Amino acid sequence: MHKSEIKIPSREDILAVLRQAQAPLTREQVYEHLKLSEDQIPIIERRLNAMERDGQLMPNRKGMLLLSTKLDFVAGKVAGHRDGFGFLVRDDRGPDAFLSPREMQKVLHGDRVLVRITGTDHRGKPEGTIVEVTERKTNRLVGRLVSERGILLVIPEDQRIKHDILVSPKDIGNATPGKVVTVEIIEQPTRHSQPIGKVAEVLGELDDPGMEIEIAVRKFDVPHEFNLLTMNQAESIPNEVEHKDLKGRVDLRDVPFVTIDGEDARDFDDAVYCTPSNDTKGGWRLLVAIADVSHYVLPGTPIDQEATKRGTSVYFPRRVIPMLPEKLSNGLCSLNPGVDRLVLVCDMIIGPKGAMKAYQFYNAVIHSAARLTYNQVWDALTDPQSLTAKGMGHVYGDVENLYTLFKVLLESRQRRGAMEIDTVETQVMLDPEGKIDKIVPKRRNDAHRLIEECMLAANVCAADFLERSKHPSLYRVHEGPTVEKLQNLRAFLRSVGLTLDGGDDPTSMDYANLMKKIQGRPDQALLQTMMLRSMQQAIYTPHNSGHFGLAYPAYAHFTSPIRRYPDLMVHRSIKALLAGKRYVPMPLDEREFEDFDPKRKVDKAEEIARWDQSGNWFSSTERRADEASRDVMSWLKCFFMKERVGDTFQGHVSGVTSFGLFITLDALYVEGLVHVSELGTEYFQYSDSLHELRGERSGIRYRLTDAINVQVSRVDLDARRIEFRLVQGVKFESLMRDSGAKTSAKPNGRAGNRPQRQQGRRTNTAQLQQSVQDAGKTAPVLPPEESNSSRGGNKKRAADESRNKTAAEKKRKEEIQKAKQVSRAKPASGTKIRTAAKKSR
Repeated sequence: MHKSEIKIPSREDILAVLRQAQAPLTREQVYEHLKLSEDQIPIIERRLNAMERDGQLMPNRKGMLLLSTKLDFVAGKVAGHRDGFGFLVRDDRGPDAFLSPREMQKVLHGDRVLVRITGTDHRGKPEGTIVEVTERKTNRLVGRLVSERGILLVIPEDQRIKHDILVSPKDIGNATPGKVVTVEIIEQPTRHSQPIGKVAEVLGELDDPGMEIEIAVRKFDVPHEFNLLTMNQAESIPNEVEHKDLKGRVDLRDVPFVTIDGEDARDFDDAVYCTPSNDTKGGWRLLVAIADVSHYVLPGTPIDQEATKRGTSVYFPRRVIPMLPEKLSNGLCSLNPGVDRLVLVCDMIIGPKGAMKAYQFYNAVIHSAARLTYNQVWDALTDPQSLTAKGMGHVYGDVENLYTLFKVLLESRQRRGAMEIDTVETQVMLDPEGKIDKIVPKRRNDAHRLIEECMLAANVCAADFLERSKHPSLYRVHEGPTVEKLQNLRAFLRSVGLTLDGGDDPTSMDYANLMKKIQGRPDQALLQTMMLRSMQQAIYTPHNSGHFGLAYPAYAHFTSPIRRYPDLMVHRSIKALLAGKRYVPMPLDEREFEDFDPKRKVDKAEEIARWDQSGNWFSSTERRADEASRDVMSWLKCFFMKERVGDTFQGHVSGVTSFGLFITLDALYVEGLVHVSELGTEYFQYSDSLHELRGERSGIRYRLTDAINVQVSRVDLDARRIEFRLVQGVKFESLMRDSGAKTSAKPNGRAGNRPQRQQGRRTNTAQLQQSVQDAGKTAPVLPPEESNSSRGGNKKRAADESRNKTAAEKKRKEEIQKAKQVSRAKPASGTKIRTAAKKSR
């Protein structure tokens, strides 16, 4: 029988057999219950091994299989914490279980384990004990080689791993203490022993240019080197579109498509063209052409396997880790101008009010007319007579059509109830050494939004086509707020006199209406932040439940197959439908099997299970890429702030936690922590619903977006952490106002108890402190700002104080010398004299 005709029982079939069994079963008994043929057994063997590795099954001491759930064991992945404890992230998506530092001694961050829930911690959350490590996931890590009392250790860069790795002197190669290295673990940790490793790679010094990226890709296990098989396959791909590739494609090479991207873009996924519709009622015809990556990247090939591992391209300052080899990403799949390229087109008819009237997908070939940038397009649109506009030639009219359509789509977006988030994006400017020179706000203009609306339209059509065709695929799902987050948001809104409509199930329109209400309010930024934090994170899943933020009933990622694997899967699904076929993804846990046949027929349950597995994996690779990018940016910002320790900046509260405040500096766009211990000597109560810290005694409140002055106190490169302390002072007028000190009005309008300038700085400060104390508050005080007229007096005062200090110091030394002489003459009374001398100091 051909392999494609072999029906293989799914994981659920195997679990069902073991659930019905009254006792553990041997593998042979499982085969018997499943009624397997000889051809099926080798494949089921591998599936059972994978289920053991994932913690679904567990062999007992006799090697018989039983369900881990029957033993009250919970399978999952270990997530370490920088403070030494950890959590079990459960496979069944139940509440995370706390793992004590003692339990974490057995494992490393990322390991897969079975845990027995043993009770609850002091917060009522489940606590567990590790029963078995089912899979060691951390076999390599990056860190610094150090020598402590003659013992060589590698201290991991990943703060979630608290084990230092022991290294024998014979296993360090040419590494020397202080170097950043990659270490291979040869003995995993146990409760009573540290992990042992050997140096596999020497990366260099910590402050070498680009070292932060080398560390990040290894720290977060981002694949960053293509293997030989992948590179060989890439080299075998032709450099140009061949004539045989045009078969069955619509020839659109006479249509003046354009690409619009950033100045530094190198891979062009999408090209657009717009023209007025022939419909007598008006409207537009919009063509969005997306690079046909699926034509070159076939399932199961080396390039496909490598792209699956990566999941997405990872973007760092001055460097990109691409999902596909450069020959494809910047070459044959990139819609460069002046060359033929294969594409998958979404051809749309849009009504005069922005409604989607019709759409179709088809394979095509295009010849891009121009490569434009956002700034070019915006300059041309704002000044049609400019040299930029004239330099576009015949495509300028098409750009104008795109802009007119954009305004129509924008109005439709507002009617639909999609949220408009007004946030500040930043861009780092690097020096020749690859370090931050400055951080500047990134300006978005309507050219950015124009392309964004075109891509949104194509993505919606892709999702609608898949849903109507009842073909499984990956949707981009963004669900509404959870019950708990919604309750917190409503509690906060009540505190500022606002309400959110929609009851227990608000819609995106309810959120959009609230966004309109808060426009122009002084606390707009705070309210917008609170609304954003009430929402869930977007994920990839085959189970469509709409996109809450964009107010779409169905949404998929279709427009970036060069840099996102889920888009490639959506392309394969659409092209399968166009060809009258069905696309079923390969199971991720069987990609390494040499005899796996992707043409093998699978049942509906296994097909959905594969899509589920793909959704989970590519959601995780997206998070991994974000974490790696953030880590590099945090390192660069820490390096940037090292030279600014002691400097004072103005900022605002961007995060509130039980342990302190996160402050973002207004001028530098850098975030750091003010620990709660820096806020004062009193206790501070944290309110999760109000996102604030409140002093128990003084009533001082710190809330999101509050303006605050801070001083850079410490920068920790290893922990990627910047620490601030509050500047000990506020303006005189604000303290007087906050203290509640009453002022008596005089005929000339001046406050009767205002301190006079001629009294000097010290008198002003003393009076100010007294006024605060009288009001029952304690607050740090800075002297008021000096006027230009008082600078001369201040200099004279400073000179007088310096002379007085010198005289006092001279007198103190004379008294000490006298005390010593008396001590030698009268030993019995020496103690008293020395004490007196101390008092006189």
